[in-house]
This record gives sequence, C-alpha cells and structure tokens, in this order.
Amino acid sequence: MRIRFMTVFEFYTREKYNQQQNLDKANSRLNISSLVRLLVFLATAFGIYYFFAEPKIAGLITFIGVIVFLFLVSRHTNLKYKRDKILELVKLNETELRVLKRDFADLPAGNEFANPLHPYSQDIDLFGEGSFFQYLNRSALKEGKNKLAHLLTENSIVEISKKQDAIRELSEKVLWRQEFSAVAKLVKTETPSSQVAGWFKNYKIFVPKFISWLPWVVSVVSLALIIGFFTDLITGLQLFLWFIAGWLFSGIYLKNINLLSGSVSRVQDTFHQYYQLLEMIENTTFQSEFLKGKQAEILSEKNKASQVLKKFSKAIDSLDQRNNMIFMAVGNGFLLWDLRQSYRLEKWISEYQENVKNWFEVIEFMDAFNSLGNFAFNHPDYVFPNITHGEYVIKATRIAHPLLDPEKRIPNDFKIKNESFFIITGANMAGKSTFLRTVSLQIVMANLGMPVCATTCDYNPIKLITSMRTTDSLNDDESYFFSELKRLQFIVNEIKTDKYFIILDEILKGTNSTDKAIGSRKFIQKLVKSKSTGIIATHDLSLCEVAEELPQVENHYFDAEIIEDQLYFDYKFKDGICQNMNASFLLKKMNIVD
Repeated sequence: MRIRFMTVFEFYTREKYNQQQNLDKANSRLNISSLVRLLVFLATAFGIYYFFAEPKIAGLITFIGVIVFLFLVSRHTNLKYKRDKILELVKLNETELRVLKRDFADLPAGNEFANPLHPYSQDIDLFGEGSFFQYLNRSALKEGKNKLAHLLTENSIVEISKKQDAIRELSEKVLWRQEFSAVAKLVKTETPSSQVAGWFKNYKIFVPKFISWLPWVVSVVSLALIIGFFTDLITGLQLFLWFIAGWLFSGIYLKNINLLSGSVSRVQDTFHQYYQLLEMIENTTFQSEFLKGKQAEILSEKNKASQVLKKFSKAIDSLDQRNNMIFMAVGNGFLLWDLRQSYRLEKWISEYQENVKNWFEVIEFMDAFNSLGNFAFNHPDYVFPNITHGEYVIKATRIAHPLLDPEKRIPNDFKIKNESFFIITGANMAGKSTFLRTVSLQIVMANLGMPVCATTCDYNPIKLITSMRTTDSLNDDESYFFSELKRLQFIVNEIKTDKYFIILDEILKGTNSTDKAIGSRKFIQKLVKSKSTGIIATHDLSLCEVAEELPQVENHYFDAEIIEDQLYFDYKFKDGICQNMNASFLLKKMNIVD
C-alpha cells in the first residue's frame, strides 16, 4: 500500500488511533469472557453440590461442566491472543512516531554485535548507543535481529538490484509488515531456533507403531463401558479397573512422554506464531524476484509449510492438555491420550525434521527485511542507487548522514572515479569524520539494497574497508601504533584478493611526524597501485603533494573561517587543500593557552 495523500507521520497517527479503538473492543470482549467462565464454574459447582446424593447425575454435570469450561478457557486464550496482537500494533505505531522525531534511545542498540576487528562496523557506528542499527532495527524475533546484523556486516555486493526491488516492495506493504511484526512480537522463545532445528534433526522415536490404532480401540471400549455404567450393565469397580489398566499401560512410557512434553512445551509458543508467519508469507502476492524466491522455499512441499507447522502446533496443544490434572487423569485412563499425542508428534517429526531449519530461516529473513522495508517507507525522500558499472564508483548529489537532523544537516555532492583516491584535509570539527562516515554508511546501505540519503546516486558496487578508530589493547599488551599497523596489514592482505573502497582517517597517528609523513606517503602509493578506490583524511598537508606525483590522487578539503572572533563552519566538501586550521584559535578561545 503506497501512502500517496498523507505524510508518513499522519499514517502512523491514524493507524495508532484505529488500533487503539480495536484494543478497547478487545478488552471488553475479554471481560465478558471472564465473567462467563466464572458463571459456568459456579453453575457446575452448584449442580454438583445439589445432586451430590445422586452420583450419576453429579458425574454427568461434572463431565459437561469440565467440557464447557475447557472450551471457554480455549476461547478466552484466543481472545487474549487477539488482544495482545492489537496491543503490539499500537506499540509499533507509537514507536514509529517517536523515531520520526529522532527519539530511539530505548530501542535495542545491538551492542552484542560490536566487533573491533570487523572491516568497518566499529568505525562507522553501525552498532551501539545512537547507532545506525538502533535507528534501523525493527525485527521482532531474536533470530531476525541476528539476521539483520549479519546483512549489515556481510560486505556482499551480489544481487543488489534484486534486494532493492524486495525492499521497495516491502516498503509498500506497510500494513502487512506491521501485522507480521505484531504476530512475531508475541513469540516467546526459550530456545534459539538453531537449537530447535538441531533437536528435531537428532530426535529418536520411542512410541511403538501399534499406537497408531490402539488408542482408538481403547477409546471405543471406554465409551461403551461408561454407557454400560450409566445403564447399570457394569459395576463401578469394573469401570475403575479398566481406568487403572489404561493408566498402567501409559505409565510404561511415562518417562519418555515427560521428556517429549517438556521439550515441545518450550517451543509451543514459537510454533504457534511461526505457522501464522509462514501462512502470511504463503498467502501474500510478491512481485520481486527476491521475495518470490523466499516464498517458493516454503511452497515447494506437497502441503503448505504453514499447515504442516500448524498441525504440529495443534499436536503440542493437545499433549499440553496433560497439564490439566482432571483431563490428564481421565484422558490417560480412558483414551491413552498422552501416547496418542506423542505418536502424532513423532510421526510429524520423522516426516518433517529436515524442513524445520529452512522454514525458520525464511521467517527470520523476512523479519530482518521488514526492517529494511520499514526504513524505506519512513524515508520517501531517499533514493535507491542506480546500479552501474561505469567509470564512477559513486556519483551522488546532496548526500548526508541519515542519523543527522534533516533540518540541520548540510548535504554535499560527491563523485569519485574507479581506482581513484581522495586526500581530504580540513580544520578540526570542520566535518571530515562525519563525511567519511557518511560515505561509508552509504556504501553499506547501497550494498544491502537500501535507499540512501541523497537526491541522486549512481553506484558501481564495491566492498568497504575502513580504519578510523584504532585502539590500543591492554589485554594483548599492544601499543596503539602496533594496533594500527595490524589494521593496515589487514587492509593490505584484503586488497590482494578483492577490490575495496578504503576509508582511512589520520593513519600512523602513533608515530612521530617525520616517520608518519614518509610512511603515509608510501602506504598511499601502495594503495593506488593495488587499483583500490578510497578516501584518506589527514591533518598532514605534506601528503597532499602525492597528488602531484600520481594522477589517481585528488585533494579535497573542509574549511573553517574565523569571522569576528568566532569560528564558522560551512561543512561543504571542496576541491583543493585546506589552508585554515583552528587548533591554536580554539586553545586561546577556551583559555587553555595565552
């Protein structure tokens, strides 16, 4: 659904109001359901008390009362589930309204994915407080969040156009995405999906094959004996002995049944939600090749994956009835209930244990890609890069960092040819580091198929590698300089086997100025020979002389001016070498030196 006649903010405001109205109605239905359950319980208790002297009538009232009460409990559970889903929809729209106002500090920051050894994630604030991940992520599943982090860090440049089509399509399916996320939010997982898939794959069957028919025979005989008891054809003792025989037979397998029940109970909510998520994927019409491919992975079976998973979920629910003591007593004595449901579960496991992992992966992929579709919907003014294979790696107008306030950020035009290097100089706080992170993040977003913060963008796909925040390591007894050398060595090794866009900020900071100048110049020369592309920011103006020796190198800068004893930045990307530095001015301005 494309929102054409309202802003994104207006859309979320409207949806929040609509879902709040639905929530009020759902709460009313729940209150009525609770009252009806109480009345049925009281009526049953009164009937048992009133006919206590008539065991057969009292028993019949008990039986009917239990059946009706269990039905009402199941109905109440369904009503509560619907109420909870609506509540999640309210929260989803509230979250989007806050994030549109740049308020997202309470969202998951992804600190667990921080990796200082990754080619770029730490340098560009991909994870952590105030990070791009925190701003982007709307995954509802833990595994979906892991998948999104993987997509952001895999540094892949394959099938970008197909990913763009998928994200563009998901951005338009906003109501479908919200429904998917609301259902997924209700998943209560105790065990990671990878462990669940592993458990299925390695499961050993214990229920004998004759259990496929024995419980039906026992159920028919039990029904006949109960009718015989109420018609005085058999005695209560005879019925009781049959009941005990059923319990003793079930008891032979009790240990294994308890293990199976405990295992599947831990994933009961997961399967209940997952089959609904699969059903949503199956029943949606996708146009993009990428999404149709994912959909095909769950439609290739004889039966729909959602129906197969739903069948297993229902079997789990049926076995879980053993947690009701009254039902457990009656069910195992007269119906061999636990064995019947264990057989159903094991039959399912033996048939589909190889498919579970793939089904889970499709769901988790869709959960991750929903975040990307949501981002595209929230930024209708962003542009999907035009994928090219021409002379320019990036040729963009008005690029900016997506985390900067749109009202305050200063966009820049930027273009760089393949196998070229820019040396960027500039005063402190003039915008060099922000620009480096803007270009870096734009490459990451473009590779993932996302729209970028620009007016126009032509992009020749390339992998990214950076060195901007090298730190010393006390644990490894490494100096800052040695840590930086290891990072540069890592870059040199990587560019031997692949083409990269390299972004460096003030290399060789850990050594003296003469050594730094000589080493930096030689390193730049090596990078140029490797046919890489990139940007190097520096305060060392002598490095700019490399542009006179190598035609692949250009000089650019960010400027600062002192106007009426005030420091002024325009944050504009310019051609040439910066001549105005501001360290001395700031030292005096802040009364650090005279």
